[in-house]
Amino acid sequence: MEHPYLFFGKLFEALGLGHFAHAYPHVIYSWVVMALLIIVAALAAKGISMIPSRSQNILELLISGLEDFMVDITGEEGRWFFPLIATVFIYILACNLIGIVPGFYPPTANLNTTLSCALVVVIFTHVIGIKYHGIKYIKHFMGPVWWMVPLIMPIEIIGHLARVLSLSFRLFGNMMGHELVLAILFFLAGAFFAPLPIMLLGIFVALVQAFIFFLLAIMYFTGAMEEAH
Repeated sequence: MEHPYLFFGKLFEALGLGHFAHAYPHVIYSWVVMALLIIVAALAAKGISMIPSRSQNILELLISGLEDFMVDITGEEGRWFFPLIATVFIYILACNLIGIVPGFYPPTANLNTTLSCALVVVIFTHVIGIKYHGIKYIKHFMGPVWWMVPLIMPIEIIGHLARVLSLSFRLFGNMMGHELVLAILFFLAGAFFAPLPIMLLGIFVALVQAFIFFLLAIMYFTGAMEEAH
């Protein structure tokens, strides 16, 4: 989808990188999101004190809330992979929300971004499985009895591959749909502020989609930790 105006796209055009800006806006705005998150994290870390400020309280509430929610599902054993899943959640949430700002493009409205996040989650799921079970992790793919292996194993493999499609296409479809609706409304009735309700709804969609991705990732990780049945 071609945006009518992208701020950083115009900036790259001014630098003589117009083709890159038009072909890969999701890459540019992924860099923007990463830079913003690094700056926010640096400022938050710099201002940490025993008497927390308002911004520190908000960040601590967000992080501790996510961690407590995850530990309630995975148990204490799952606390070690919280930094990864929290990073994915915050990155996806920031990518979703940045698209609400006029002149900015949500990287998650591109399948390449959502696919990369999905691959990280699915690959790390198997890392967890191997960490907890070693070679016995293969039992997760073999079914309850040996004579069902030729039937169960292909189904399990297809199911795990489908997780990549499910995570990536769900997030991509929702964010791309939101972008399409906004573009149409801006074109038809932008002067009458018609896109405003959809932009407000977009905040809710951004939160929900990031949380669904976060929740599904936790469920996959938890399943890899459990013994095969």
